[in-house]
Amino acid sequence: MKVGLFIPCYVNAIYPEIGVACYKLLDYLGVEVDYPVNQTCCGQPMANAGFEDEAIPLAKSFEKEFAEYEFVVVPSGSCGSFVKLNYPRLLSKEGRESHTSGKVYDFCEFLHDILKVDKLPAKFPHKVSVHNSCHGVRELHLSSASELNIPRYSKVKDLLSLVEGIEVMEPGKLDECCGFGGMFAVEEQAVSVCIGQDKIKNHMATGAEYITGADSSCLMHMQGIVEREKLPVKFIHVVQILAAGL
Repeated sequence: MKVGLFIPCYVNAIYPEIGVACYKLLDYLGVEVDYPVNQTCCGQPMANAGFEDEAIPLAKSFEKEFAEYEFVVVPSGSCGSFVKLNYPRLLSKEGRESHTSGKVYDFCEFLHDILKVDKLPAKFPHKVSVHNSCHGVRELHLSSASELNIPRYSKVKDLLSLVEGIEVMEPGKLDECCGFGGMFAVEEQAVSVCIGQDKIKNHMATGAEYITGADSSCLMHMQGIVEREKLPVKFIHVVQILAAGL
């Protein structure tokens, strides 16, 4: 099994430790993992800003860089879902097929559904509140969406249950948006912050020491609010918990 590790722009620039944790954990699990050094942005910011055609050259580059891998794994629900759901349509504008979209997996999805991990060496003796990002819930199906009224599941919680010493909680209104939404946080800053404040209150009401999740962009948005308001809660990506101690 040969896996290409796709690290989104903001993870590379702001949270490189998440990328390191991904590599360490995949290597520990016996996966042949590679990081294509010429990878770039997936094109999501351009498309979200209304300049969708500007994302096409980046989609072509992505296709080239990740062509040789059996799977492409990414620690970001929003970037993963953009490639998976939008590349086929974008590339069809130039008469091309997408050969990578069908093999892109969120990191937790890959561990849960493909590797079917049932034990980990990780220890994290802390109380954490799990954040369910919109892309992860409604596009990648990492957990059940409450509005569907289907049996409850969470692939992230399943994986965290393998970690020694952890206490896993979920906030009220557990799959409500944190307010980030990419360009939404720029164009509707006041509304974005208010939504984020409400979400953080729900997380903190669990008594958690940490807020965790599978999408760094959501965590980044909430972390900015917490640091500005000096609130007593910390943030950590779920991959860092799963790789704790490696």
